[in-house]
Amino acid sequence: MSSFPLWVIILDYSLGMIMWTLIGRFGMSLFLQDNSDFFFMKVFVKYTNPLIQKFSFITPSFLIERLIPLYVAWFLYMIRFYLIPLILGYNVMGVLSFPLESDISLAIYDFFNLLFTKT
Repeated sequence: MSSFPLWVIILDYSLGMIMWTLIGRFGMSLFLQDNSDFFFMKVFVKYTNPLIQKFSFITPSFLIERLIPLYVAWFLYMIRFYLIPLILGYNVMGVLSFPLESDISLAIYDFFNLLFTKT
């Protein structure tokens, strides 16, 4: 795991999971309506609607409704990339390097490394 304080890891993981859920909702909305009976779409809509409503004061009215989850995800990305390192006192923006994605990519690397070195 990363060498960041536990609260930073928890905050980044939470924001990262929410961000990727919003991106997933946007992706599924390209093929499904928000009121679809598909289980995953129901879950994505249920859990992301409150956040989308909280961001409605900064969401432009001209934005296509299907793009709104992507727009909110962009804000979470900006918070993770710029605001968190600033709060931690880093003088270089983006130095946090996304612990969630970093840990996932290391796990994938380890899995494939293990898979291909056993032969």
